[in-house]
Amino acid sequence: MKNYLQINDLNFSYPDGYEALKNINLEINKGDTLGVLGPNGAGKTTFILHLNGILGNLDDSIYINNLSINEDNLKKIREKVGIVFQDPDDQLFMPTVLEDVMFGPKNFGYTNEEAESKAIEALEKVKMKEFLNKPPHHLSFGQKRKVAIASVIAINPELIVLDEPSSNLDPASRRELIEILKNLDVTIILVTHDLPMALEICDESIILNNGEIKTRDKTYSILTNEEIMKENRLELPFGFALHHLED
Repeated sequence: MKNYLQINDLNFSYPDGYEALKNINLEINKGDTLGVLGPNGAGKTTFILHLNGILGNLDDSIYINNLSINEDNLKKIREKVGIVFQDPDDQLFMPTVLEDVMFGPKNFGYTNEEAESKAIEALEKVKMKEFLNKPPHHLSFGQKRKVAIASVIAINPELIVLDEPSSNLDPASRRELIEILKNLDVTIILVTHDLPMALEICDESIILNNGEIKTRDKTYSILTNEEIMKENRLELPFGFALHHLED
């Protein structure tokens, strides 16, 4: 299997019978940056929660670097795939920033000294080292988002999945986040309504709507296709111009 991520006929329904994902087939190469676009309720978050076994039947529908996501491989998969949730408070629960970022490495068997070294290195990458002794609840929302990303970076994942990372950020924090993501040497899957951000970070994107992949193409090609944008209830921000960008 040559693809880093391979998904074969993934389907998922919630207990009430709602079909959230239908026949998802997807291949991603190592080092790719893929945007996941679509309207609210399209199945985007449900989709990414399958990528490290939080949701799903663990039925060998998904392979990460030739490793099937099943009960036997779950710990190995979670070392390879880090998810940054939309609300950083879902990931930050320790007394200090340093302890929060150390939590992942320690959970995967690193010593305190090794975990601290990895945590400090990750905090340096997101420019949050000076806050390592602060309680997370004293940070701004943008700072919390950076620490949440650091907590994932610290486990040295091969794939980082981010769910709406620019939501609720001011323009300066959003720009800082984009630069952090552009400098990460990992495979990235970015779920976002922030279409300009997807254009800047993601070479390709898919549109997920009604639980199905409607299209996959270069991000620029999708955003300049008026018919596809309208069909899937997507719209660029008012005043944002694509004409000056090269395909």
